[in-house]
Amino acid sequence: MNIEKLREFCISKPNVTEGFPFGEDTLVFKVKGKIFALANLSDDPSINLKCNPEFALELRERFASVQPGYHMNKKHWNTIHLDGSIPDNEVLNWIDHSYELIVGKH
Repeated sequence: MNIEKLREFCISKPNVTEGFPFGEDTLVFKVKGKIFALANLSDDPSINLKCNPEFALELRERFASVQPGYHMNKKHWNTIHLDGSIPDNEVLNWIDHSYELIVGKH
């Protein structure tokens, strides 16, 4: 999945804002003022997504490109390396999951 497709999907969701609060290499998506996705725009593109703890562990076991969240709470966040090994529809479903975890809290 490329970053532009990922960005378009994230900003198409209701009430999502985007910005670069951590520098020009990290695009952050928020809903209701809370982060639900962080996209690393460097040479090794990845996305950090909030995740139900049990589901997070399951994804890490199933996919080598899914690892504990880089610079995040490892229990609740995964880093997904966008190396093409995971189908786009899977990543989009995980973005939905992350978004719903935030929206559902309020």
